[in-house]
Amino acid sequence: MKTKNLPRYQGILSPVVYRDHGIDLLDQTLLPQQEVVLRLTRVEQVAEAIQTMRVRGAPAIGVTAAYGMVLGVENEGPSASLQQMERIAEELRGTRPTAVNLSWAIDRMLQVFRTHEAQSHDEIYEAMCAEARRLHAEDIEANRRMGGFGAELLPEGARILTICNTGALATGGFGTAYGVLRTAYETGNLDFVYACETRPRLQGARLTAWELLQDGIPFKLLSDGAAAYLLSRGEVHAILAGADRIAANGDAANKIGTYGLAVLAKHHGIPLYVVAPTSTIDPATPSGASIPIEERDPHEVLAPREVPFAPRGAKAWNPAFDVTPAPLLSGIVTETGVHHPPFDFRSLGRP
Repeated sequence: MKTKNLPRYQGILSPVVYRDHGIDLLDQTLLPQQEVVLRLTRVEQVAEAIQTMRVRGAPAIGVTAAYGMVLGVENEGPSASLQQMERIAEELRGTRPTAVNLSWAIDRMLQVFRTHEAQSHDEIYEAMCAEARRLHAEDIEANRRMGGFGAELLPEGARILTICNTGALATGGFGTAYGVLRTAYETGNLDFVYACETRPRLQGARLTAWELLQDGIPFKLLSDGAAAYLLSRGEVHAILAGADRIAANGDAANKIGTYGLAVLAKHHGIPLYVVAPTSTIDPATPSGASIPIEERDPHEVLAPREVPFAPRGAKAWNPAFDVTPAPLLSGIVTETGVHHPPFDFRSLGRP
């Protein structure tokens, strides 16, 4: 089922909102041509939405999965058991293997179910619903804090390059790396944004450009291959990127193409900052070599947006992410502040 109004949480755009025993989810595969909000009431619908990237961005995936667990309790009814919820958790967990926020949110919701398992179905539902909304609100607050910390790193009149989409669409609301742009623009510190298209799914062209237009932030879109020349011209003061998983040593997995930007930034003496909540840091993953990298359908490369680019019979390799080694990062911005290299998140407690 489709609804018309864009979902909002705490008064700001959010890609996902839980209301009236269902999820309103903005279908990001249709942006910017169409603004369609789907109504999800079954766990399998939530799993499909995450798998097909109707919702994407590590924090947004985590929030969506949390609400999916709430739907799981509703779908199972009074007979809901820990075994059933663990099965639902695995169904959701398997949709996107790289984004650690997904498993983090699911584990948090499972713990709430375990705590209230002996109570009535209504009490379990209320506890799960409250926890999912708490998780959602915490993500927005974390984004606002990151925006403040990150904006302080930028020079006056900053011109910033970014990749993929890290805005409200990728989070519970407000944005991670994009949240820094938003804050810097509101305080008069940001002059201009360069947004990489982010092939093959074009999240920069379709989603970041859409948000920048919504917010009235001056920008230009560029093809991913033009970034090197742009940096060589001295047009950029800093690069801001998000992350889907950060290892204990600071290695960061993000949308494919980020590693290349990091190498270019190092060569040209330009700082690159990763902006992500602490829920994206995985102390149990020692380094980037241990991060599972999702490989998606080659069709996304061969025929982006269902438009054939390659000749019939061509084959493609389509890793969704790459890993930027920690030594290439100038800093990692979280809601707790700016972390500078060398990084060591082994003792970080999960939020």
